[in-house]
Amino acid sequence: MGITRRVFIASGAAMAAVAFDQSRKPRVGFAQSNRVVNLYSARHYDTDTAIYDGFTKKTGIKVNLVEADADKLIERIKSEGSNSPADVLITVDAGRLWRAQEAGLLQPISSKILKSAIPANLAEPQGYWYGFTKRARVIVYNKDRVKPADLSTYEDLANPKWKGRLISRTSSHVYNQSLTGSILAVHGSQKTEEWARGLVANFARPPEGNDTAQIKAVASGVADVTFVNQYYVVRLMKSEKPEDKEVASKIGVFFPNQKDRGTHINISGGGVVKTSPNREAAIQFLEYLASPKAQEIFARSNNEYPALAKVALDPVLASLGTFKEDKLNAAVYGKNNAEALKIMDRAGWK
Repeated sequence: MGITRRVFIASGAAMAAVAFDQSRKPRVGFAQSNRVVNLYSARHYDTDTAIYDGFTKKTGIKVNLVEADADKLIERIKSEGSNSPADVLITVDAGRLWRAQEAGLLQPISSKILKSAIPANLAEPQGYWYGFTKRARVIVYNKDRVKPADLSTYEDLANPKWKGRLISRTSSHVYNQSLTGSILAVHGSQKTEEWARGLVANFARPPEGNDTAQIKAVASGVADVTFVNQYYVVRLMKSEKPEDKEVASKIGVFFPNQKDRGTHINISGGGVVKTSPNREAAIQFLEYLASPKAQEIFARSNNEYPALAKVALDPVLASLGTFKEDKLNAAVYGKNNAEALKIMDRAGWK
């Protein structure tokens, strides 16, 4: 195995101190050799290890893996400054990649392999980052209380017919901020705020919990509908726990906006850190993530859709059906993030 794994959990002043200390270690030896990639990843899936092993086997380049939540990794790179050993940052949601870009932590790269493999709407236009998997924000409904014919669009969830029947996680989470950012791109500020106020008026309870909690609440009858990333549903479908299987049996999945722009798509992606000591190796690593073999593993590790269209889907994920995707460039969600959050705050979306 060509992987060294570190799990990073420090925060605040301690985080800065640890980061500063660790940043020197790789630079003394292998970090500038282009025979190593120092990967900072917010993906915590053991199956990704197979990708790193495959990359090392193909190129001879070792992968040093540091794992933490996205915000902690971004703050770590900031605190390390020019001494950072980080070559590649991988995280989930275009909003977080945009934050790293806006903080000046990423550099644009030009790669014919990436440009030809990754659809343009999944990549930052100037090459600061690329999406390697897709996640759809779907509507989940209680099959005993809602028929698919009752559902249509994200916008329709603000209709008073859903009053007391809708739940959501909080507005502080980037998934909902990105969805709102996509609505903002289509409808503008005023109509987006009207939509957000409509959602809030329809909430059956104050926002709480993660996407899995929303699904379980809908299955138990707390509410009739919610919106989540599809892989949370697939995890429950695959679970060996009887209680999870029961939840999965009670809910249905609906892909919204099929008659207009398509279902909101976000990404799991990565870019090369601005101060990367191993830039060429870092680019090779991202190019490897765009290969069919890596794509299949990378996507299946979290029940996501691969960025490459011809890569086989996980069978359980495929059972959800095909759908039309919103082709809005993922970078727009990041650009709209700040305004989207202000709109959500004004609307009372806690």
